[in-house]
Amino acid sequence: MEFVSTPAPAAAAGTKKYAVLLGFLGVLGFSITLPATRLADSAFDGWTVAFGRSVIAALIGAAILVAKRQPLLLPKAELRPMLLVVFGAVVGFPLFTSLALETVDSAHGAVITGLIPAATAGAAVLFAGERPRRSYWIALVIGLAGVLSLPIVRGHGQFQLADLLLLAAVVVTGVGYAQGGALARKYGGWRVISSALVLSLPVVVPITVVSMVLEPPRDVTAESLAGLAYLSVISMLLAFFAWYEGLARGGVARIGRLQLAQPVMTLVWSVLLLGEHIDLATGIAAAVVLGAVAVGRNARVDTTTPAPLPAKVGT
Repeated sequence: MEFVSTPAPAAAAGTKKYAVLLGFLGVLGFSITLPATRLADSAFDGWTVAFGRSVIAALIGAAILVAKRQPLLLPKAELRPMLLVVFGAVVGFPLFTSLALETVDSAHGAVITGLIPAATAGAAVLFAGERPRRSYWIALVIGLAGVLSLPIVRGHGQFQLADLLLLAAVVVTGVGYAQGGALARKYGGWRVISSALVLSLPVVVPITVVSMVLEPPRDVTAESLAGLAYLSVISMLLAFFAWYEGLARGGVARIGRLQLAQPVMTLVWSVLLLGEHIDLATGIAAAVVLGAVAVGRNARVDTTTPAPLPAKVGT
């Protein structure tokens, strides 16, 4: 087994900054997912929104793979981890959030999905061979305290079915992120998500067709179409290009904690795009989350697996 020599400090710093930039771009793209889902849900059934976005994204991903002269699927040896990526990132999160956001607003969804960094860190231990140091967990706990305070200050202290769906989305997303980030070390983030989308087609196509027959679109507007287009092109594809590449380069746990800022960003987009109200107490809790990101961003994360090879397969 070949190991990579330790890079020079300047090179390591440059790689780290690039990984953080990629991770931030991924989080920025994901931060509009819940408002976009609310817009799409206004005209399309939740099942249609959840799986229709994957159909569109898969067709685009397949076209990119063909244009880059890459196979549509990763090697058979990667089937098990790829199925986890499909279950978490392609099927689970879109389905659970789409159904939940039929009854709660996107700001509420942002509160619960703020737990994704914790789920990602836990999954990184299981799937990516990472061992975050104590300082990492301290910073994460501080950030999660801010996240968990949001339901209280916004008056959503009692859980309902939508909250359970959102919690399910958190768990499966953590698995999908960690497993996808680990695969991206070898194959590249863009190829992992594109192949995962193609792999999901036998499932998402028939469900989308049946859903549209049983619950045809209603009162379709430019806003609802824009929401579905954003989910398909950005949330399901381009944001993952940056996100998985960032996880691969900077580490699943280290880059994954950038998502502590995502609920705050989603709250802002909820105000700007949907006109939802955010009170002062919520702003204070959001500041705690951002502070945790700033404090914990340099915490060390060890790894129990060899460093990735410098050249990715198929690039």
